[in-house]
Amino acid sequence: MTDLTPPSKTPLKTPLKTPLTEHTGIEIPLICGAMYPCSNPELVAAASAAGGMGIIQPLSLVYVHGHEYREGLQLIRRLTDRPVGLNVIVEKSSKVYLDRMMRYVDEAIEEGVRFFVTSLGNPQWVVDKAHAVGGHVYHDVTNRKWAQKGLDAGVDGLIAVNRRAGGHAGDGSAEALLDELGDLGVPVVCAGGIGHERDFVAALRMGYAGVQMGTRFIATTECNAHDDYKRAIVEAGEEDIVLTERITGVPVAVIKTPYLEKIGTKAGPIARWMLRGHRTKHWMRMIYSLQFLWKLKQSSMRRFSSKDFLQAGKSVAGVTAIEPTGDIIRRFAAAARSELG
Repeated sequence: MTDLTPPSKTPLKTPLKTPLTEHTGIEIPLICGAMYPCSNPELVAAASAAGGMGIIQPLSLVYVHGHEYREGLQLIRRLTDRPVGLNVIVEKSSKVYLDRMMRYVDEAIEEGVRFFVTSLGNPQWVVDKAHAVGGHVYHDVTNRKWAQKGLDAGVDGLIAVNRRAGGHAGDGSAEALLDELGDLGVPVVCAGGIGHERDFVAALRMGYAGVQMGTRFIATTECNAHDDYKRAIVEAGEEDIVLTERITGVPVAVIKTPYLEKIGTKAGPIARWMLRGHRTKHWMRMIYSLQFLWKLKQSSMRRFSSKDFLQAGKSVAGVTAIEPTGDIIRRFAAAARSELG
């Protein structure tokens, strides 16, 4: 006799069902964070296709990987029909930049993107556009002050960037950040130090709604960074990650090299003076940013030079091989089901 009882509409409770998965429609609460210059379309799509979520970095898509913006979005859509997100750096460095970012968000919405990760400014205008179409916005933060500003703008969740992250890392540990942000009433995602499945399990056990990973996904077959960069991540240990001010004027986590040891990690005296001034700091940051983006593009896409800066976080400790993105995500999910189920 055939059972005609309709299936329950109540979703099964599993270790991988969190507020992040509910907001995004993904299966595994794991985000492949946006990376300049490493977020090529194939990597973004592979993360989403495996059940996590890839985040598009628009400047990387256009200026590093050479795609016309909308064509790049459509390429990712051809590679996977699973949800993807968009990174929006909302700093108002110039009207030209802000207009470009607004156009990028509008076109992403037209192409079906409904999840946005914002950083470095007031995300209000992104929230307004996303909420108008039923989307969600999570904001990168390093402390409660910036989290509250994001919440005042209406963001739906927070990405807590801790001191083990690559790039512009925070000051606090994952545990301390969750203690600081956990009572704000929105999902909090752990960003920094997640390189091995045990780190993923630990973050979920701690109470995070998910994790955002960057460094681990550079050492993948889908990422088109140069093999020298990938090997440097595989071979590096936690002690090889240092903070340098020589790239942007504020501490950035990179792999230690003899060149870096030679030039030092502190900004020069003129740069420090300009960064302290109310007006001059914007000019200095712009100079740094242009140099930074150019250096990163060059060093990640060609053979490693002794003068290159290779961004990476302390999660390198858990990276032992260059692997397919899908294998990593499925292994992380299996570990969570096994340990937390």
